[in-house]
Amino acid sequence: MTEGSPPSVAGLSNSRSPAAYCNIADEFVSRPAREHPQKLAVLGTGRARTYAELEALVDRVAQALRDANCQPGDRVLIALPDSAELVGAFFGAAKIGAIAVPVNPMARAADYRHWLGNCGARVAIVHAPILGEFCAGVAGEVALDLLVVYESTAGTVKPGHLARRIVQWEDWLQSRVAAMATHPTVATDPAFYLHTSGSGGVSKAVVHRHQDMGAAARNYAQGVLGLRADDRLFSVSKLFFAYGLGSGMYFPLHFGAATILYPERPRAEEIAAVIAEYRPTVFFSVPTFYASLLRESDRGLALDFSSVRLAVSAGESLPAEIFEQFRKRFGVEILDGIGSSEMLHIFLSSRPGEARAGSCGREVPGYEARILDDAGEPAAEEEAGNLWVKGESAFAEYWRIPDLTARTKRDGWVNTGDKFSRDADGYFYYRGRADDMMKVSGMWVSPGEVENALLGHAAIAECAVVGNADAVGLVRPVAYIVLRQSVTNTAGGLDSEIYGWLRTRLPGFKCPQEYRFVNELPRTATGKIQRYLLRGHSELTGQS
Repeated sequence: MTEGSPPSVAGLSNSRSPAAYCNIADEFVSRPAREHPQKLAVLGTGRARTYAELEALVDRVAQALRDANCQPGDRVLIALPDSAELVGAFFGAAKIGAIAVPVNPMARAADYRHWLGNCGARVAIVHAPILGEFCAGVAGEVALDLLVVYESTAGTVKPGHLARRIVQWEDWLQSRVAAMATHPTVATDPAFYLHTSGSGGVSKAVVHRHQDMGAAARNYAQGVLGLRADDRLFSVSKLFFAYGLGSGMYFPLHFGAATILYPERPRAEEIAAVIAEYRPTVFFSVPTFYASLLRESDRGLALDFSSVRLAVSAGESLPAEIFEQFRKRFGVEILDGIGSSEMLHIFLSSRPGEARAGSCGREVPGYEARILDDAGEPAAEEEAGNLWVKGESAFAEYWRIPDLTARTKRDGWVNTGDKFSRDADGYFYYRGRADDMMKVSGMWVSPGEVENALLGHAAIAECAVVGNADAVGLVRPVAYIVLRQSVTNTAGGLDSEIYGWLRTRLPGFKCPQEYRFVNELPRTATGKIQRYLLRGHSELTGQS
């Protein structure tokens, strides 16, 4: 096979024609490596890598997997921190036609047990510091063919206990391999799984195909953001999430740009240091972390966003208050968007220079969106309804859950499970998850609307509003509030003050009459509020 050409397709069925060939390892690693081999691809913690070096790493992983008898279609579970090695493992699996399954490297034993059992991986690549948790979760239940341990010797786990063979990353990879032939996958072949937690906390594997990354990169990264080869992208969201996977991995690779990787849990002071050192031009985060940056800036943290030309928010709705404060403080307009694991990345987005506070903008090129009422009819203008979306990056299925796939995906349209409204100008407004919306006194109440109003109060740093049933079963909104560091409620009475203040901004039925002051809100690793943990729970750690 000549360099840069599709692999031979001799012997393939008619459905796997040369025109249909597509493999993400070629598209996102080999192509940019041919075009600019000495350009930096990966920056941040760890050794910087050029595109040529990244391609060599992908080939080393691919060869090692082939030598381990990993077959096309086999799943490879990857529990690594954000790093060049994670990128190498992901695309190395794809290159041989296997399926990459990136998961949270900071999870608990039960999570690893579920993920391995769910995807049926026979090979796992795991970060050494989590070996204890990983082994506790799966020992005696899952017999891996191969366990690769990154950044440590493998002596702490013996073959046969968890896997037939256990090796250290550097011992597993050959120091150098010849140019690797790519398995002749087609666009619709499965390439990777992403696990979603869902509102009830039960993880499902979302199956994505080789064509999906290219669609998301063209439609959103190019069509909305206009990313360039001279950009440096920095994503606070991690690579094992759909949002971070695009923002921190395949978007920069698609354009021949550089990604800045930070493997630790994000903290404002460390992120500020990364921004100061590497000077990103495009910054991706979630609303919670934007709020954290504003809060720490209030406390004196030096934050320099002068290099950033685009700031993006997704993961949950961006409150108008945060949008306005960030633009005023740093002179940067946050582009709010909504995406999902099922659609791979953002499909509704604000445009540079056209963002409106409280709105996530309009449809991304290549996507269609519609809002339907509960009867399946188009919702009226400004009326909240169920958001459905259609586009070529849509998932193929939930792995081995055909009934849920059929309920979620119909004739190419995907039910997002979100409530939205659309104004006369075509701008979309988030009104909460379908299972977060509350009907109070016969009227719908959006938690996001109430939370956005509450964040305008000078005493409130963070908040979450959920619906809890009272003694007779009527749903009432309850506000969980984290106060600013300088504020206390030792004398009580702050809840009455907040309620009175809120009544001047929202109709009475939307205003919580119960306020619970807590030290922190329960969140996922991406920073999303776990509302299902708040519903029906009256006792959380108190805050004075």
